[in-house]
Amino acid sequence: MRDPYEVLGVTKSAPHAEIKKAYRHLAKKYHPDHNKNDPKAASRLAEINAAYEIVGDEEKKAKFDKGEIGADGKPRFAGFEGFGGGPGGFGGFSRGAAGPGGARFDFAQGFDAADILSDLFAGMGRRGAGGAAAGAAPRRGGDVVATARVSLETAVRGGSARVVMPSGRTLDVSIPAGVEDGQQIRLRGQGQAGPVGAEPGDALITVKIAPHPHFRIDGRDLRLDLPVTLYEAALGAKVPVPTLSGTVELAVPPGSNGGRVLRLRGKGLPAAEGKAAGDLYVSLKVMLPEAMDAEFEATMKKWRDGRPYDPRKGF
Repeated sequence: MRDPYEVLGVTKSAPHAEIKKAYRHLAKKYHPDHNKNDPKAASRLAEINAAYEIVGDEEKKAKFDKGEIGADGKPRFAGFEGFGGGPGGFGGFSRGAAGPGGARFDFAQGFDAADILSDLFAGMGRRGAGGAAAGAAPRRGGDVVATARVSLETAVRGGSARVVMPSGRTLDVSIPAGVEDGQQIRLRGQGQAGPVGAEPGDALITVKIAPHPHFRIDGRDLRLDLPVTLYEAALGAKVPVPTLSGTVELAVPPGSNGGRVLRLRGKGLPAAEGKAAGDLYVSLKVMLPEAMDAEFEATMKKWRDGRPYDPRKGF
């Protein structure tokens, strides 16, 4: 695996903000949604995500910089590269040097490889693969985060969404009916693999509801701008209004100004997980006719000259 600094195009001394900025730029550039005709984009994104998992995490970055872990995030065991590498002829262990777990090696009288390996791995067993004390549970794998973008209809009725994980692999995530924008779904065991004997981490999926052509989401409520005619606003009327469950009639009171907000109870996001259904707030938007004929223009002039009023009074 390539050096993570090289992958992200930053230096080892780059601050966290610069590393994060570089990661976001590259992740957006190589996201499969923007590279549908490039089969290599997914693998490039996986490499970018893997690099950021190392240098984007302060603890892992420090270990990588010290040489304690490699670019793949796995521990490095210094000085155990094979026989004949260092003083004493055993991969960097000198005469009387201490090995992992406190085991010591004295080659003054020669050595038996089986005895050395036995001492070595016995010491590691006492500390554990991750340096934990004997009897401690192996550390679980890390959690990963991703975003599921769904339509408002999917959020309301439930369904599934395909999510690209930081590793580049895809998951089909089940979306429960009535999910809210920003709600998080936990997928057990879909995160990073843990050390030997440890369970994997989880995937934390944040649901983002895509913009709708008519409705705006406000928590569990919905908001809608509804065009009405001048005479409907002036005289009052019953007008059709779209909702998530079909069209309903809304009573517009006489003398309604543009911007007046009317509420339809229970017509927002449906009830879910013990939460009540939201409401639909309808803002009236008074519209003039697309083509004004001579009669309409004459009427407006008559109002202007005979019944003037100042809607901006107090501004």
